[in-house]
Amino acid sequence: MENNIITLRQGKPLVIAIDGPSGSGKSSVSRKVAERLGLSYLDTGAMYRALTWHCLDAGTDLSDAVAVEAAARNLELEQNSRPGTEFVRVFGHDVTEEIRRPEISSAVSAVATTLGARAELVRRQRALIAAAHRRIVVEGRDITTVVAPDAEARLLLTASEEARMARRGLQLGGTQSAEQLAAQVLARDAKDSTVVEFQRAADGVATVDSSHLDFNQTVDAVLAAVLDAISPHPIHA
Repeated sequence: MENNIITLRQGKPLVIAIDGPSGSGKSSVSRKVAERLGLSYLDTGAMYRALTWHCLDAGTDLSDAVAVEAAARNLELEQNSRPGTEFVRVFGHDVTEEIRRPEISSAVSAVATTLGARAELVRRQRALIAAAHRRIVVEGRDITTVVAPDAEARLLLTASEEARMARRGLQLGGTQSAEQLAAQVLARDAKDSTVVEFQRAADGVATVDSSHLDFNQTVDAVLAAVLDAISPHPIHA
């Protein structure tokens, strides 16, 4: 299937925009899709987490929108665009592991819902897409509608609340209670949805529901949706 996609878009732009709620598997699935198609990869959520880490490290008041926006504009951020490896550096400091800690997960919505900071990170995301010559998989919460609304393939990857909670629990190795998982998955989605819609597909955006799919099946379903999106005559009704 991926050979068909590569053949169809050989030497042409191929931006795959993937949105979805927490625990839907969009990061791991998007990374694998990028790897199989030989594309660059951008985890926009890591950008918000990196900014959150920087604000907390600097003692910035997350309720101060002006201060958070200023932090976003001044942020020195490096991310690897290779899907096989991941690193995130803030002012040269490797925060790849640190930005996944529970305290960052609990605070990131305060940063992500600061509109000035969000606008700055969206600007950077668009620049990174251009730098990759529009050959990239980009995933997050507003990619299909705000960051890359003209992407060649736009998808919403979703799953039931039960599936998303279970996956996040496995990802965290059973180290958090049901209440903590709910705060990470459901409460964060509720907060973030005040500034961007990522729970329902916008017009022209295909939905992939992975509730009853394993990882490899989900990757295959996303690849099929991409092929449908870029084919002159869609093959999956």
